Amino acid sequence: MIILKLGGSVITRKDSLTPTLDSSNLKRIAREISNSSYHKLIVVHGAGSYGHPYAKKYAIGSEIDSKEELARKMQGFSKTQNSVKNLNAQVCQHLQEQNIPTVSIQPSSFIQTRNKRIIIADVDLISKYLDLGFVPVLYGDVVLDMDDKIKMAVLSGDQIIKYLAENLKPKKVVLGSDVDGIYNKDPKKYPDATLIKVVTSYHDLESTEGTQTVDVTGGMGGKLSELLELAKIGIESEIINATHDNNLKTALNGKKGIGTLIRNEK
Repeated sequence: MIILKLGGSVITRKDSLTPTLDSSNLKRIAREISNSSYHKLIVVHGAGSYGHPYAKKYAIGSEIDSKEELARKMQGFSKTQNSVKNLNAQVCQHLQEQNIPTVSIQPSSFIQTRNKRIIIADVDLISKYLDLGFVPVLYGDVVLDMDDKIKMAVLSGDQIIKYLAENLKPKKVVLGSDVDGIYNKDPKKYPDATLIKVVTSYHDLESTEGTQTVDVTGGMGGKLSELLELAKIGIESEIINATHDNNLKTALNGKKGIGTLIRNEK
């Protein structure tokens, strides 16, 4: 089994103020998945421009201190949920056009959090779809939170892959990003940035500027936190550039060393 995470920056125009699909990239990604070899596959995608602007505008996940604020956040929750659901439908459609038997699974329908961390999620349904040969497709969403002060939370795709990996024990996690992996500093700002091929702990990154970019779900630093936790239980992950031709196909076919490998220290 492989869990594949498609970052929001890969399948949408994340810097757009309105929901905008990167259709050409998504079509190529769908072809590469279709042409790769895997036994069981779960796809989890980010929200990108379909979720982040709404989540930020309505401050989903911040404390609610009045009925008026609750009503406002409910509107934001509803808009965010509907928008990311629309993105998921388009992702599934592109995959289906390449004869991939997808099944959409809405996180807000079966996941709850407490203080923004997953506490309730029934993964048995996902296992049953996998056993039949389906490719479950989940995504970053908004969910109910058991904390009385916030009541609602943004659930990142990165947290979803961590929870699924802990419970389903995949052979590998592949995270498709818009950069080649983890760098010693931001490669989008510094042409001399150096790619770090292997990360075994945060000590490897103490002076690494490349983890500083922050978005509503934690940026690259948030992704690394989740993946390093998986490394501790023996599940390897690799961050690759999914905007480059055949990187994704190569990774799904089992080759390592394409980007940054996150693993337990050996």
